[in-house]
Amino acid sequence: MELIQSIEQFAWIGWIVLILVLVTIETLTLEMTFLMLGLGGVAGLVSGLAGAPLWLQVIVAAGVAALLLLVLRPPLLRRLRQGEDPAPTGIDALRGMRGIVVATTGPVGGQVRLANGDIWTARTAAAVELDPGVGVIVTQVDGATAVVQQIAEQIVEPIPQIQEDPPA
Repeated sequence: MELIQSIEQFAWIGWIVLILVLVTIETLTLEMTFLMLGLGGVAGLVSGLAGAPLWLQVIVAAGVAALLLLVLRPPLLRRLRQGEDPAPTGIDALRGMRGIVVATTGPVGGQVRLANGDIWTARTAAAVELDPGVGVIVTQVDGATAVVQQIAEQIVEPIPQIQEDPPA
């Protein structure tokens, strides 16, 4: 019985530690989930300082956190993401990008120059070989390899020569 009274007496320390941990995690993730849980912890701390028993502090903290997650988090996320650039980046930006074959490309490998100027290792999804100069479109990215398929219209531009570095 004395142990339970000691825990209840010093529960405020646990709440403060929990709040600090959750807010620290939130600063790293920026998803507003841990912030809502931390605010629930603040509600548990306040109820504890008001004299509520530990079981009620936990219920108050959980209830406030759940309410904040359901009510406050969605509009905060919309507001946070309101100014984001809608343009796709990274791998998402490569899907659908056109290019031209610079080294014979087949199911095993090859190379393409994409519209952004990058030369990528590429392969075809189907069992076809594409010769240099053939127009392609990226259908997916598999690791560091662009999976391409031939497009109907040809790209009319000179085929860039790939220069290999001379041995040192």
